[in-house]
Amino acid sequence: MPLEDTWQIKPEDIRRLRSRLGLSQQQLADKLGVSFATVSRWENGHTKPYRWLGERLRQLDEQVIGDTDRGPSAPTGAVTPMMATPRLDFLAPSDAVRAAAEAEWLAYGYLANPTFATETSLIDPLPHQRIAVYDVMLRQPRLRFLLADDAGAGKTIMSGLYVREMLARKRLQRILIVPPAGLVGNWQQELQTLFRLSFRIVNGSDARSGNPFLGPDSNRVIVSVDTLTGETLRKRLADPDVQPYDLVIFDEAHKLSADREPDGRIRKTQRYRLAEWLVGAASDDEDIILGWSAQHVLLLTATPHMGKDYPFFALWHLLEPEVLSTPDMLERYPDHERQKHYIRRTKEEMVTFEGKRLYPTRVSTTVAYPLSPLERQLYDRTTAYIRETYNRAAGLNRSAARLAMSVFQRRLASSAYALATSLKRRQDMLDQYIVRAENHQLDIAAEQARQRAWEDDPLESMTGDEEASDNGREEHEVAEDRGTSALLASSLTELRSERAEVESLLALAHAVLAQADEAKFQRLRELVRDPRFAGEKLLIFTEHRDTLTYLHDRLEALGFAGRIAQIHGGMPYQEREAQVRRFRQPGSHGGGRHLPCHRCGRRRN
Repeated sequence: MPLEDTWQIKPEDIRRLRSRLGLSQQQLADKLGVSFATVSRWENGHTKPYRWLGERLRQLDEQVIGDTDRGPSAPTGAVTPMMATPRLDFLAPSDAVRAAAEAEWLAYGYLANPTFATETSLIDPLPHQRIAVYDVMLRQPRLRFLLADDAGAGKTIMSGLYVREMLARKRLQRILIVPPAGLVGNWQQELQTLFRLSFRIVNGSDARSGNPFLGPDSNRVIVSVDTLTGETLRKRLADPDVQPYDLVIFDEAHKLSADREPDGRIRKTQRYRLAEWLVGAASDDEDIILGWSAQHVLLLTATPHMGKDYPFFALWHLLEPEVLSTPDMLERYPDHERQKHYIRRTKEEMVTFEGKRLYPTRVSTTVAYPLSPLERQLYDRTTAYIRETYNRAAGLNRSAARLAMSVFQRRLASSAYALATSLKRRQDMLDQYIVRAENHQLDIAAEQARQRAWEDDPLESMTGDEEASDNGREEHEVAEDRGTSALLASSLTELRSERAEVESLLALAHAVLAQADEAKFQRLRELVRDPRFAGEKLLIFTEHRDTLTYLHDRLEALGFAGRIAQIHGGMPYQEREAQVRRFRQPGSHGGGRHLPCHRCGRRRN
């Protein structure tokens, strides 16, 4: 009986059609351009075909019926035009025929070369990368894996190599990559450049105009972990029409944190709940039910164990939720089973094919510098201002006071220029408060109540690669603006008193800058000009963009104009990459020698 309605196709209809065609699940999958796992899910009733795939199944069904109606005279095997004897045409362009034949040959290249992806990618895998992908990961029929090599081992490359090999073997079709916000562009760029794999970046706005997880262009998707925790996108992903994702990759997986409180309660972050939801470990009380779980799960982190046992167990629980249901089960888990799910190599273990160490020995040195008398005065007076203001305001608005004072503490440690910038912003805001208070337009209680709802300081709760940026401004910069605008006084008298103190501190900071011999910068200048580092490229990290600007201007004034590249988290990904490429160029070709970095998502050596 023909398949009358695409959306009424039943699992038994698909099994019957495949039987009449004389095809295996893999052969039917090849004919439709999907994975055999997808066909298996259809036949088991776990999912339904896309509308266009359902239409293709209906066409195949009609062709079978037509062949049956023609009677026994029809040649055996002539069930579809694709299986029939091809019509010969010698008029086609030879280049096109050659390209088609080459493509067909390459589609089965992995049968002749088990490491075929290395031949079609712009990489030369290192020994530890080959071992992880070809000796461990590809041998798992169902990958549930924690790749925990040291930072810089190339976990993105290993992931891309695994994906490329699995696609060649037709064991994957739909892939979902979930990194921190700051690494979304990095993933898209590296997969496209190194492996010629095109991935679509999904943002929160995509969910407002449709479902980004539907349609052929949803098969390879990158979405930040914090974006995907949002209710709207999770609802889109849980749509019954969405086909399951075969592989889910979580980058920086240690951010998927869960911990056990002293009273025995389990505290899970929203990120961890998202991971549970995708891997099939979600509890029954979830507000949005996902009707499937990923077949393959890959967790990437350089810090799997951060000194606490339960968060480490929580990562393992994501790999095998039913087997590793408690920490005791993980303790009893056999070593030979662990090796199927976990690998960790330190930089000291990573070598070339010749046995030489990949990374030189790392030497860490703290460089001390004495403060000038004027700098010491600025430091002492700012510290006193921070202490006195916080103590006075803590009883009124503790959260706002803590945020405001942490801004000044960090900027005091960063540079006099950064401190002066924040003091000026604070002075301007105090002027506004004073004018409003004098005109009886300032409701102090209402203003402080509004500020109590401010969120925590992103610099204390996030790393640079987790912060999102909006119009070139990072989350912590927006929070710092809130901090310098906090209302920490209970009267007009206190506002005027603080305003006078801030004005005095600002004048002192300007005096330090006017001397142009800030102790920290003088020490940096000595290191830059040290003969031991002649010809070396230098990376300079700073927490605040104001300090980045200050360093850039001062280094240019020292004669390094045109030889400085700079990056910060507010830059578009493409611009950051352009600056990094410039930095890597030889100095004789216009390359930079110094790369001041502000809250870099990833360090580069």
